[in-house]
This record gives sequence, structure tokens and C-alpha cells, in this order.
Amino acid sequence: MIEIEEWGLIDFNEAWERQRILAADVLKGEKRSTLVLCEHPTVITIGRNGTDANVIATTDTLTEKRVNVIPINRGGDVTLHNPGQLVGYPIFKLTDFREDLHWFLREIEECIIATIGQFGVLGSRVDGSTGVWIEHQRKVCAIGIHCSRWVTSHGFALNVNNDIREFEMIIPCGITDKEVTSIEIESSDVIIFQKVKEICASEFLRRFS
Repeated sequence: MIEIEEWGLIDFNEAWERQRILAADVLKGEKRSTLVLCEHPTVITIGRNGTDANVIATTDTLTEKRVNVIPINRGGDVTLHNPGQLVGYPIFKLTDFREDLHWFLREIEECIIATIGQFGVLGSRVDGSTGVWIEHQRKVCAIGIHCSRWVTSHGFALNVNNDIREFEMIIPCGITDKEVTSIEIESSDVIIFQKVKEICASEFLRRFS
């Protein structure tokens, strides 16, 4: 019932525009529900529930590092994308599955938990905090979606082997008392990005097809 598209390393704004086009096609029935998998050059995004107060890097630092700060229409607060992070955009028509956003978020979390489990990393949920966590303290995957007429966009950001130090430019998701981590950090092993992407795609196909 779903398709997989790989967009490679792509500018965030370009991917956002392509999402909008794809979502319109899915709504009209011209495309099947599609999971897009990609990476982004370093960028900070602020969701509907966020505030730029959670971007703590100075303007000079952001300019020097060429990092844009982009307000967007997903749920959630502030997050950061960078190379080595697997970004997934499920452009799904929930009418074909279940018109239930809570269910959909939990299904995404289950796909991510199953994916990282293949690398010996035990993921879990934290009540009231959408995403996937390690030992309820370290966030390995942020999730924030937008839904219009039961077609979803935006999605998840799974830290695979990206530079976690760049998260020091923000207060991730506006949460001050927890850390950000990656599959590679938690597994203490070299992680092949392509392998994570393949497993993640398989988990989505298994749960949604």
C-alpha cells in the first residue's frame, strides 16, 4: 500500500516543496502513500509549538556555519537536521489506514524502535513526549508531523551517525533536562547509514502494507 522514495542529500526547502507537491498528488489519488527517506545539510527548524528562544546559537555563529533557521508547519518545537541523520517523510493518506493521528505517531515510533533494535539499541517511549528514547533520557529520534485532510507530511529524524555536537546550537524540542544521542553512539560501533535506511524502509513496508 505504500511506496518508498529516496531523495538523497537534499536542501530542506527543496524537500519541503517536493513534499507539498507529493501530498497534493496523494490526496488526489494520483500517487500512493509514500515514505520519503533523505538527509539534509545542517538546518534548524521550528515547529508550530516552538519558539526561536530555543535556538541558542548566536546570529554570528549561525551565519558563520551557514545554518538557516526555518519556521515550519509541523507539530513540535525546535529540532536540527544534519548529514548522517535519517529523515523520513511519510506522505500518507490516513483514510487508507486509520484516521487517527495518535495511532499514526505510535506506529512511526514502533518502526523506529524496531529499526534501531537491529543494531542492538533498545528504544522506548516517554509518556507525553513523542519520539524514541534510550533509557528514557536520551533522544535518538524526533517526530513531528503535519496533517491536512488526513494526508500527513513532515515526519521523523533518526540520528544515525551524524554530528551530535551541532545540537548544542539549540534546546532540542525545548527539553532542557535530557540529551540527544545517535545509533552509533549507543551501539559503540560503526554504523552504515545505508543499512539503517534499508531496515527502516522494510519496517514501514511491513507495518503499513
